[in-house]
Amino acid sequence: MISSLFHGLFYDPLYNLLVFIIKHIPGGDVGLATIIVTIIVKVILFPLSKNATKTQLKMKVLEPELAKIKEQYGSNREEFGRKTLEFYRNNQLNPFASFFLILLQLPVIIALAYIFISGGLPTIKTELLYSFVQVPAVISTLFIGLVDVGGRSIILSIIAGLAQFIQIRLSVPAYTSPANPSKNPSFSDDLAKSMNVQMRYVMPLIMFFVCLSVSGAVALYWITGSIFTIGQELYFRRTIKKA
Repeated sequence: MISSLFHGLFYDPLYNLLVFIIKHIPGGDVGLATIIVTIIVKVILFPLSKNATKTQLKMKVLEPELAKIKEQYGSNREEFGRKTLEFYRNNQLNPFASFFLILLQLPVIIALAYIFISGGLPTIKTELLYSFVQVPAVISTLFIGLVDVGGRSIILSIIAGLAQFIQIRLSVPAYTSPANPSKNPSFSDDLAKSMNVQMRYVMPLIMFFVCLSVSGAVALYWITGSIFTIGQELYFRRTIKKA
């Protein structure tokens, strides 16, 4: 059941889209096709990306107010949770916006990785093609004739890790210490600090090793996605702050 849903909703559409684009790209460049697919996915997810970025920017502006709630009700977990949820509701914030965005992208990344792992390219699985999708005459896994995206690529993996690091630096604010420095940090403070460090430094390393262990196409997908997200972040910061 889960396998059928995965194929019907993600793998088969993504595979057909990739083959369709390869068919219409001079030289059948799989790398260029992957970039175009990434842009299409990002455009589809654009409304969610905008909401997530808007939430992050508002959270940064309202962070002092949230810190006051934490300082006032931090000792009472139930009351703190209630006041925090009330704060989010009053300010029309969805703290899980970024999480949902990442969650939606995971099946796409898995499907793209599985296309190469299962031998879907450069050999075409004709039984998976829709009636209007034709088999490309030429298929090249050499991205712009230089890097093989069908196999592992340490160069693209390093760039993917760096792009992820820059993206996180822009979108995730650095951890700030409690307002009262004389007060010993609580477990939640230590946890928040630890999570912040992991997001900013460990995540890029994880992305490097994931891309290195799968294929250059996944690395290229992540690089393009990160560049697209960085551009969105800078654009939204300028336009949303004005608003």
